[in-house]
Amino acid sequence: MSFDPSIHMWFALGLTVLTVLAFVREKIPLEVTSIALLTLLLLFGQILPLEDVAGKNLLSASALLAGFSNPSLIAVLALLVMGQGIIHTDALRLVINVFMVRNKSLVWVSMIGVFIFVMTVSAFMNNTPLVIIAIPILQALVHSVGMSQSKVMIPLSYVAILGGMTTLIGSSTNLLVSSSMTELGYEPLKFFDFVVPGAMLAGVGFIYVILFVPRILPDRASMVKALSGDEKEFVAELHVAEDSKLIGMECLEGEFPQLKNLQVKLIQRGGHLILPPFEGYKIEVNDIMIVAATSKTLTSLLSKYPGFLLSEEEVQVIEKQNQEEEEEGGPVSETATAETRVLAEVMITPASRMIDMSLDHVQFHRQFGMVVLGIQRRARVVRRRLGRIRLESGDVLLVTGKRSVVDGLRNNTDFIVLSGSKIDLPVPRKAPIAAGVFLTTISLAATGVLSIPVAAITGAVMMIATGCLNIRQATRSIDRKIFLLVGSMLALGTALQATGGAGYIAELILSVPFADTPLMMVSLLFILVAITTNILTNNACAILFTPIALNLAGSLEVDPALSSDMAFIFALTVVFAANCSFASPIGYQTNLLVMGPGHYRFRDFLKAGIPLVGILWVTYIFIAKYYFGL
Repeated sequence: MSFDPSIHMWFALGLTVLTVLAFVREKIPLEVTSIALLTLLLLFGQILPLEDVAGKNLLSASALLAGFSNPSLIAVLALLVMGQGIIHTDALRLVINVFMVRNKSLVWVSMIGVFIFVMTVSAFMNNTPLVIIAIPILQALVHSVGMSQSKVMIPLSYVAILGGMTTLIGSSTNLLVSSSMTELGYEPLKFFDFVVPGAMLAGVGFIYVILFVPRILPDRASMVKALSGDEKEFVAELHVAEDSKLIGMECLEGEFPQLKNLQVKLIQRGGHLILPPFEGYKIEVNDIMIVAATSKTLTSLLSKYPGFLLSEEEVQVIEKQNQEEEEEGGPVSETATAETRVLAEVMITPASRMIDMSLDHVQFHRQFGMVVLGIQRRARVVRRRLGRIRLESGDVLLVTGKRSVVDGLRNNTDFIVLSGSKIDLPVPRKAPIAAGVFLTTISLAATGVLSIPVAAITGAVMMIATGCLNIRQATRSIDRKIFLLVGSMLALGTALQATGGAGYIAELILSVPFADTPLMMVSLLFILVAITTNILTNNACAILFTPIALNLAGSLEVDPALSSDMAFIFALTVVFAANCSFASPIGYQTNLLVMGPGHYRFRDFLKAGIPLVGILWVTYIFIAKYYFGL
């Protein structure tokens, strides 16, 4: 039974539109959308096969599922394992510690040094672990000069992305474009094929990021500052017992009359958070009140309203502070306040065991000895019942606990401690081994001794064999979102190519009136991909546009004097444009990672990222004209 081939093309194009809309709306988890896309393609290919002249079904299960065994996808996952090995062993600490300076006049120089280091190393390493390692360093530096960390977190993500434009393994996007070229019968990209134009773009972008982005970004206070204020105050929890004198007390004119000189920051009641203003609320039995006050205020309240969750040791510290303040009038030493209750922000890492687990399931208080006061997701406070919220990568938890407990989290690879910890950890003994494995792997891949997939898999296995990671830690570092997204999008790319959908889109682009020269076509393709990559993920964008770009390259009339291959130029256009994930937090994982620490909103990425995309677009037009000779 035969069918009109256009049915297959329109189905593939329609499915592409629906997939893009699902990714943009984010109402359905990315993994669910990916699996649904793959299922529909498989069913359609089985029910309405598209046969070539030899009778082979171009939409067979083997053709559509081949993306999951794609060497570049396997290489990307193996590089994630290697990156986790670097994080777990803290192998970059020896280098990063160089940037920690005590002289305030050198802090700006040190921060620029961090940015240069991140941009350089990101050319050879997955960006996510680099950003995870650099976040606490930058926080310490900006804190030393009293600057808001919201001024430096987006620049950190941007420089990591810029550095990833320069080599084949700098970004998973680059590897996937090269892989798509191979599948379509073209020569794959080599390790340093585009290092010169990539460095030009990265250099121009770096100047903008350093000079202008910090001026554009707002000065945002962290959750800790918002809760505890700028004055030195103790934060405590007041549990309202059945016989408490506080029961029935009503908030009048913004305060509870019997709790003067004490700021009630929030009330936890039956798993729900009640936030200010509290006008008209009455205190009930079993309420947990999160309060902030000076040590003297807390000491006096302890005798009137028992129930503060303070240990005897903490009470002694408060009393000692009062005594020292009365006798000497000076600040309390660091050792005296070492065990006082502090606020801290901790962020869930991409490889955390906590992902997809609820706080009730994690049993945070029992497991870590801390209370979760709030969750911030993409810079928005989650106001649902805390215990039922399933954690995601990049979530920032506002916790309270003893300083020693918070400091202890620095050893835990499930979290990044964003504040509240002052411990400098020694370099683990496995760090030199992890660094050696990483450098050897990169060298073998860069020199062509081993192909990138072989080198990456070998490096990942060596990380496990040498004890830098165990099997469980390695498997946690493999991002299932990337695996499902890339595999399903490769299947969609196969369908678009086989049904003629990619060629149809290429013809539509060719029909644009002003795109009548290769230079104009390249500039149009760049801005189209750059806009799309901020709506979709960069990997999905690369896989979607590579067949279209190569169809465009094959349809253009080329000047015989042109030294560069047109397919190569159009493929690089997709590489560079798909890496322009600056104007949206959803386009790239490092943007999501810095969103919490920087307390950004979506519009912050628009304000800082749109000008950068425009600058890189104009720069690439000059590169295409004068470097490639278009």
